[in-house]
This record gives sequence, structure tokens and C-alpha cells, in this order.
Amino acid sequence: MTTAAWIDLDGLANMRDVGGLPTQDGRQVQHGRLVRSDNLQELTTADVQVLLDHGVTDIVDLRSRAELAMTGPGPLVQVEPLTHHHHSLFADDLVDVTVEDALVLPWHDRVEETRDDNHWTSHYLGYLADRPDSVAAALDVVSRSAGATVVHCAAGKDRTGTVTAMALSVAGVSDDDITADYLATRERIERVVDRLKATPAYADNLRDRPLSDHVPDPETIPRLLEAVRRAAGSVPDWLSAQGWTDDDLTRLRDRLTRP
Repeated sequence: MTTAAWIDLDGLANMRDVGGLPTQDGRQVQHGRLVRSDNLQELTTADVQVLLDHGVTDIVDLRSRAELAMTGPGPLVQVEPLTHHHHSLFADDLVDVTVEDALVLPWHDRVEETRDDNHWTSHYLGYLADRPDSVAAALDVVSRSAGATVVHCAAGKDRTGTVTAMALSVAGVSDDDITADYLATRERIERVVDRLKATPAYADNLRDRPLSDHVPDPETIPRLLEAVRRAAGSVPDWLSAQGWTDDDLTRLRDRLTRP
């Protein structure tokens, strides 16, 4: 099993390159193709340079419009070589909001359909059901990027974990290794939560919740991938249902695995 390739920066807690994960056909995910992360709002000048040196060319932001309005632009917005892509995973997140409008986060008091007995699997299946367009668009960015793509949300666990799991499944990584990548966030979860608690946009939502609520569950990703297979056949089949062609799937697979 591959050790998580952490990218330690001063301004975040949960960034790692998924390169090094083996595929079931004997290849491996290449470094410098897909980087998963928590929020990028607090990167230092030195942090930004590390990402540029790592070959980052594209940023996929999975946060809601409310989160963007409440937290403001991060330092990477000012970096000329980078291309930014916003693909929210919330169904009702279709119009711009101002700071004044963004009084609550989109999941506050939200009633969700139960799609699986595992709480987080059910939550993640909601992303696929509510915003398949955003999930497919995020993966399309990864497939077309000239360099490394950073995919991030607030914590780098849930929305980022869903998109990353879909990408790695297309690449041919086993469910066990995809799960191991997801569970690596356990090593940083206390730092992630402490960081979000210090951010006004997230503090109220986190204040009275125990740390155990946020620890990644080993059943979540296997059940997510199995649910996708039951519904669609496979992750590639799910993407085909969103309009992806065989060439699109090959492009993503090759981008992640071809040296």
C-alpha cells in the first residue's frame, strides 16, 4: 500500500498528491497529475511557489457560491499562470450570491434523501445525484490539464473525496487503495477541523460537534463505489451516462496513469 504523498504547506492542513497509487492492470497513478486539498484561502507566498514548482496549472474549487462569498478570494486568484474552475456540488447553488446574501452555508438545516445506511455514503451519493454536471466537469478539467490539477473543498474530505474516488476508479485503482487514500485524512483531521473552526464561515456549524463526527469512515468509499456500480455498472459507465465518450474516458485514464 502506498504511503500518502503529503504536500506540507503553512496555509493548509490536508493536501496530498495521489500519485503512486497502483492500478489493477500494473500501472500507477503519476505524480503531478491530481492533488487533493482542503481550502486554499490562507496560502502564504512561499506556499504558492511550492505549488507552482509542483507543476500546478489548474484549480478545481468544489465549494458553494455561499462559501466563496463568505471567505473571499484566495491568493491563487492573483497568480497569472493558473486557471480556476468553480464546480459546486449543491443542486440549489445556481446563482451568484453576495457576502450579505450568504448568511448560512448551503447544508445548514438541509434535509437530504437517505440513499444509503452509511451517513457519509448517502451524503456523497447526493453529490452525484444533485450535481452530476459538476462532478463530470471537475473530472474533465483533470483530464485536460497541462499540469497538476488541485481539487479542493473546505476540508478536503467529502466533496474532494467523492471526486477523487471517481477519478481513481476510472484510472483503475482498486477500491481498497482508493479507500486508503480517503482514510489518510484521518492523520490530519484534527488540524483540519481546528482550521475550519477558526474560520467564521464554518465556525458555527462546527462548534458543538465532536471530532469523531468528522473522522473518515472505512465503509464510506467502498459503499459509494458499489452503489455507483449497482446504479450504472461502473464509474466509467456513470460518466458515459453524463455524456462522456470513450475518448473522454481514455483521456482521463491516460492523464492520470501515462508517464
